[in-house]
Amino acid sequence: MLAALTGAGLSAAAGLNAYIPFILVALIARFTDVINLPHQYAWIESNWAIGIAAVLLLSEVVLDKVAIVDHVNDAVGTFVRPATGGLIFAASTAAEDFEQGSTFMQDNPWVGVLLGIITAGIVHTGKAVTRPVVNTTTGGLGTPVVSAAEDGAALTLSLVAIFLPVLVIFVLLFLLWGAFSLWRRQRRRRAQRDQLMADAGYS
Repeated sequence: MLAALTGAGLSAAAGLNAYIPFILVALIARFTDVINLPHQYAWIESNWAIGIAAVLLLSEVVLDKVAIVDHVNDAVGTFVRPATGGLIFAASTAAEDFEQGSTFMQDNPWVGVLLGIITAGIVHTGKAVTRPVVNTTTGGLGTPVVSAAEDGAALTLSLVAIFLPVLVIFVLLFLLWGAFSLWRRQRRRRAQRDQLMADAGYS
């Protein structure tokens, strides 16, 4: 159960920023005993994997904070974030099973990959849908603020997933509530705007 929560939390974080949970897992696996990756996932903690992920993280952090450019970044993320979520879910749950002497997730990696893709895909979709709302309502000024908040949420969720996985469910519920609140607020504003336009046309 805890392994699934860890995988869910990390893949959800990947839906916000693909590279934060990847680098975090890689560094913790490499320099501590908190995560012990099975041999098929050992490449994640290699120098080249960490280096490439660090460069990609830097570009993600910069590009995602520029209005309009962030839409292109989200389009690319449609493929990258779910894929990373699937990989991290599979790797983290396999690591947990490895420590417990189980081989299920190692023998059936597709289970973790599928669950991770779905989880990250849902979070990414929410991010991609709500970001245009932020850009439109704030004239692009809110883009870097929201992007920074998303990066912070990805880092926090990743740390919680690794060290306090039981809390993941509450963090995910909070993220869902936030996304739903933003969507409902925008829907209300759109309805008010349409009503004002209709009233102006009528008069």
